Amino acid sequence: MVKYRSAIAFLLMLVAVTLVSCSSVEQAKPLSYTSVQIEEIQIYAAEVSALRDRLPELATLIQQEDWTFVRNFIHGPFGELRTKLAYISRSLLPGDQAKAREQANETFRSLVAIDAAAEKEDYKLAVRSLDKTIKGLDSFLELVPQG
Repeated sequence: MVKYRSAIAFLLMLVAVTLVSCSSVEQAKPLSYTSVQIEEIQIYAAEVSALRDRLPELATLIQQEDWTFVRNFIHGPFGELRTKLAYISRSLLPGDQAKAREQANETFRSLVAIDAAAEKEDYKLAVRSLDKTIKGLDSFLELVPQG
């Protein structure tokens, strides 16, 4: 009788382990933002938007071919742009995160290209890269939910 109970207990354990291991639990994905999430995203988005509004200053420096100040401007006020874009990207809904990351990376590559152009004193490359930066930030900010 003891062997019979042990065999049944072992079989029940096997069934339980099999059921647990074969089942799949989908993670609940949010379909919308909470008001707290929107507030947090808006704080960072406002900072990114303020940096976007300063791009005409960078354009003026490029036009004047003041390469030292172009590089200082990129490393100064725009120094934390990548961090802010990454935070916003992670905070968006899963469907928007990939596109936001792509836009953020493209924007950052454009800023790096401006920096490289300033180092080489290449006016044409700097202007093209500035245009890409403006378009990239505008596209990124379109993904941000409005409060």
